Order: sequence, then C-alpha cells, then structure tokens
Amino acid sequence: MTNLSTKSKLLLGIQHVLAMFGATVLVPFLTGLNPSVALLSAGIGTLLFHLCTKGIVPVFLGSSFAFIGALSLVLKEEGIAAIKGGVISAGFVYIFMSWMIKVFGVEKIKSFFPPVVVGPIIMVIGLRLSPVALSMAGYSNGHFDSKSLIVAMIVVITMISVSILEKSFFRLVPILISVILGYGVSMFLGMVDFTPIANASWIGFSPEALKDLLTLPKFSLTAILAIAPIALVVFIEHIGDITTNGAVVGKDFFKNPGISRTLLGDGVATVAAGLIGGPANTTYGENTGVLAVTKVYDPAILRIAACYAIVLSFIGKFGVILQTIPTPVMGGVSIILFGMIASVGVRTVVDAELDFSNSRNLLIASLIFVLGIAIDNIIIWKTVSLSGLAIAALIGVTLNKILPKDRLDEEK
Repeated sequence: MTNLSTKSKLLLGIQHVLAMFGATVLVPFLTGLNPSVALLSAGIGTLLFHLCTKGIVPVFLGSSFAFIGALSLVLKEEGIAAIKGGVISAGFVYIFMSWMIKVFGVEKIKSFFPPVVVGPIIMVIGLRLSPVALSMAGYSNGHFDSKSLIVAMIVVITMISVSILEKSFFRLVPILISVILGYGVSMFLGMVDFTPIANASWIGFSPEALKDLLTLPKFSLTAILAIAPIALVVFIEHIGDITTNGAVVGKDFFKNPGISRTLLGDGVATVAAGLIGGPANTTYGENTGVLAVTKVYDPAILRIAACYAIVLSFIGKFGVILQTIPTPVMGGVSIILFGMIASVGVRTVVDAELDFSNSRNLLIASLIFVLGIAIDNIIIWKTVSLSGLAIAALIGVTLNKILPKDRLDEEK
C-alpha cells in the first residue's frame, strides 16, 4: 500500500466521519439518548477496538441499530441510569462470547444462531420499529400532520434519489444529505427553534449531556434482560462485518487478530459506551464501503476519524444543532432505515437458501414472527419483564436445537 502523507490521512479521516455520522447520530435521536454522547462513545469505542485488535483491523464502531427498541423502552420507563447498566451488561455479553469463541471455536457458537433463527429475528427488529417511524413522520390516529408529512416525504425521496446515484461518493452518505435538506425545509416551514443554539456554548457539553455523563449506572434486572440478550443477535452481524471487511482489505482477520479479539473489542467499546451513557457500539459496514471505494486500508485513518468524532462531541453548538433537528426529518430517515433492517433479515434468509417448504424452518420462523411482533413485554416477576424480541430469540434458539432435522426435513 502506498505511503500516504499526513494531510491525505486527515482528509480520508473526514470521509470516514461522513460515512458513519448519519447512522451514529440517528440512534440517539430515535431512542432519546444524547447525540454528543453517542459521538463521544463511538470515537472512544473505535480507539478501544483498535487497541484490542492490535491496530490491524480497519474498522469504525458506531451506534448499533439492533438495540433501538430496547433502549427507547428502558429510557422511557427507567431512565439513563438503567440504560447505562443495560448497555454495560450487553458489553459483557460480547466479552463472554469472545471468551467462548476462544475456548470452543466460532463454529460451535454459530450453531446456536443459524440463518433460520437470525434472519427472522432481524426482520422482527425492523418490523417492531415501523410504527415508531410513521409516528415520527407525523402519523397519528389515521391521519398525517401536513407539515410533518411534507418534510418526511422530502427526506424519503432524497434518500432514494441519492442512494441510486452511480459512481458517486454521495451514495455513501444519503442519510447526511437527506437530513441536511430536510432540516432546510423544516426551517422554511418554521419548524426549527434556534433559541437553544444561540444559548449554547461553543466548547463543552450541554447540561443534558453532562447530566447523562455523570449519572451512575443502575443495574436493573428488567433493563438488563431487555438490552443485554440483543448482543447475542448482533454477534452474528459482527462475524459478517469482519468477514466483509477482511474480504475488502484482502486479509483474514479470523486468523489475525482472530474473531475472539474483534468481538472483545466490540465488548470493551460497548462497556465504555455504557459507562458514559451512549448506545451500544457495533462495527460499521458504511466505513467498509468507504474502504472499498478508496482502496486505502490504513487502520490509522479510522483512528483519525475516531478522534474527529471525539472532537465534534465537545463542540457545544454542534451538539445542540443536532438536537434541534425536527422529529419528522428523522421520521423520514427511519421509514427507510427500519424497513432496511427488516430487509437485511430477508437477505439473510435468501443468502442461506433456506427451504420454507420444510416444516421445521416454517415452525421456527413463524413462532419468532408472532411472538416477536405481537408481544410488547411480559412481566415475569414483580418489575422484571422480558421484551417480545428476547422471548422470540430464546424460543428460536431453543427450537433450532430440539426440533429433529431428519424427520421434519422429510415432510414436504
């Protein structure tokens, strides 16, 4: 690989920030967490990941979409302290999985999460969130608010238009472009309040962000049961991301530094995010896309991008500007993204060439769909509850192990 000048690396680092920015900031918007804290946790998490993986894997870590539903619910019902405890616990699930992989091997662990379980679960994650997207876009009781609908439609159309552009860097940042345009339209319609921006300081965190940072974690059993098990699903996503990243770079990261180390990096990064009040971290395919386009694979550039994210989190007015983005703007983005999450689940099933004329596959998928979508939460003891997603995942994993393959495979 050609040696790059420091100036070139700094510019390429900005490009990686643009690629990760929209998704990383979107998660706190959808969950009610602070976007400045999310940026800080993404930057710190990325640096910790590189430390755990010997600095040789060109990956950026940002906010994970898989946790959105659980984070929203826990924040609403128990507050930021319980969020911190739940996210920290999810980080320890990652760390435990990395240890399990080191001891038993990745194939043994993957056997609990085949495509017939993971695909439907990912679909459920997206479908459970779809009412939230329409609500943010202004839909309520069978009607849309006219201004909100205009803004959301412009955002959706922009995202679609930018995403189908050929041979353009803008294809990598459709979220950022659509949010900027949606923000501009919202300003024209009088939907943006600039007072908080004028009152914010240039340097430092807002009072809300500082409060989130300084709040001590609370390890609520309800929050832990709602948030931590999702890490088991994201584990499969992590393996896919590292496989893709290695294919783009032309290296086998399963051998060096090893998938146990990359998963450990995710775990340590997520624990750090939980300690400061950010969402759980995960490896970002958006940045792998930038690697594929630029053909520059230097991991140092990803670390530069992480430093940019940390610096941006400390610019007070920047954080407040993010918080003034109207809800319909993010609602338009969410309509696309939540649908895409469900579509990723469909792709998982298609890529695995699963046969749904097979009764075994039908039984597992059908129970995951019904339980995961229909059940909001079930109280299992006093204030302790399980989300429908967690119940569906548990049932799916269990059925996959106990249903005999040979006998049901013949029922066609």
